[in-house]
Amino acid sequence: MKAKSSGLIVGISIGVVIGALLAIIGLLCFRFHRKRSQIGNSSSRRAATIPIRANGADSCTVLSDSSIGTESSRTSVHNGVSSWFGGPRKSHVVAASGILEYPYKDIQKATSNFTSTIGKGAFGSVYKAQMSTGETVAVKVLATDSKQGEKEFHTEVMLLGRLHHRNLVNLVGYCAEKGQHMLIYVYMSKGSLSSHLYSEKHELLSWNLRVQIALDVARGLEYLHDGAVPPVIHRDIKSSNILLDESMGARVADFGLSREDMINRNASNIQGTFGYLDPEYISTRAFTKKSDVYSFGVLLFELIAGRNPLQGLLELVELAALNTGGQVGWEEIADSRLDGNFDEQELNDMAALAHKCINRSPRKRPAMRDTVQVLSHILKTRHNKKHHKRSKSDVVITIGQSDRQSSMNSEHRRVESMDSIADSVDV
Repeated sequence: MKAKSSGLIVGISIGVVIGALLAIIGLLCFRFHRKRSQIGNSSSRRAATIPIRANGADSCTVLSDSSIGTESSRTSVHNGVSSWFGGPRKSHVVAASGILEYPYKDIQKATSNFTSTIGKGAFGSVYKAQMSTGETVAVKVLATDSKQGEKEFHTEVMLLGRLHHRNLVNLVGYCAEKGQHMLIYVYMSKGSLSSHLYSEKHELLSWNLRVQIALDVARGLEYLHDGAVPPVIHRDIKSSNILLDESMGARVADFGLSREDMINRNASNIQGTFGYLDPEYISTRAFTKKSDVYSFGVLLFELIAGRNPLQGLLELVELAALNTGGQVGWEEIADSRLDGNFDEQELNDMAALAHKCINRSPRKRPAMRDTVQVLSHILKTRHNKKHHKRSKSDVVITIGQSDRQSSMNSEHRRVESMDSIADSVDV
């Protein structure tokens, strides 16, 4: 009996201990779950207060470079906007950037199963696509082994969602499905500037067109530097990144390496295209607006000389600068294919501007708004010369017509006088 009583006491004690342990574990689990809920709510509140930056008439949620680099590509966008490359998908959903998201099957159909190739580069292939709406677009598909990673893809989508200018290539959509990253642009029917400068398939670019293209690019960069909020540094200005539309208007393209000026002014690795890179950036890893100005100067010399940095362009410029003093005499580097069909004053003015742009000291380079003024002045002067010549020819024609009319009137009076004399003789 005594043994039974002892066993009962031990059993009850064990039960109490187990019950107490379970209660303690339950309490700890409850507190842990409550704490996680509070953290989640706090994060949601912080996410909901991400500032919206307005850029003129356009506004959109803008993520910084740091957030793009650290956040998952499947981060959801709050307030009912579709998720960023994740979650439920709908046809042509407006993404956080304000750019339309297209389903993979639509792009596959529009490109005839990716057979309509129109170009290829380090990033991957470009296809011409006919959308169901009838719109013709260009689809850039990021290659899986491309040096341009997912971060560059995100950067371009987010930046072009808020950058709108007639001299920038418009991004109309993107696709991120089936392990593919695609960017969809307005189709630029005349291709790249480099193809017109170096491919025999295209007619030679006239001097007048080259100056107009230079001004178009300058205006696009001026907008990035002074019109965008915050300012944007392109970081990869070169002839292959300048595209031409049906009327030969130039637009700046490829913003994969671009950065907002206020966010990141230093880079751990050198990025861009050698020959167009600012020497200051190469030595210090610091990029600024003046880094774009340097690249633009190289592009101006490329338009003048018809050769690129890989063809010894900068060496040619340095030799010419010794003879010209950076001001006049630049005709010696003019593209031989122009066969002298250019205005010497315009060429010298444009070359002098280009020489200032590639100054090794960034502080001595002009701002992009100054380059726009110089190039605009060149075209305005050309227009005034044409107008003046036209006015002079009109005056000459008027004088000639007046002389002929006076002569005809005199002849008419002389004939009438002879007729009257004849009549009098007959009488």
